[in-house]
Amino acid sequence: MALHDKDIDITRNIKIIEWLKSELLTDIANLFKVLANGIKEEVHETVTDTLSNIILISYLLGRRLGISYNAIELKIENKVKLGLIENHDVEKYYGDLSELAKHLNSSRIRDNRRKP
Repeated sequence: MALHDKDIDITRNIKIIEWLKSELLTDIANLFKVLANGIKEEVHETVTDTLSNIILISYLLGRRLGISYNAIELKIENKVKLGLIENHDVEKYYGDLSELAKHLNSSRIRDNRRKP
């Protein structure tokens, strides 16, 4: 790759990172707005869409910053395990971390079954 091409690639990567950061902030702001002003029937679909965007953008931003998808998922799993060990309030009162751990494990099992 020529030096000029490398400069263009670095510039393009920086531009994409900045765009992803602005999209992330926009979606977070939209989430706050919907939760503050939403109508019950519309909130569920909008919140689901917005949260999925935030997760997607987080993965893509991590990748552009040199972090693999697997590394992100491993960190999530470790944070869930730590929350379970420390009996975080969201676990103690609602069992959310246990449910998330089950979901992550079932997703991984399902994915492994699909592989030839």
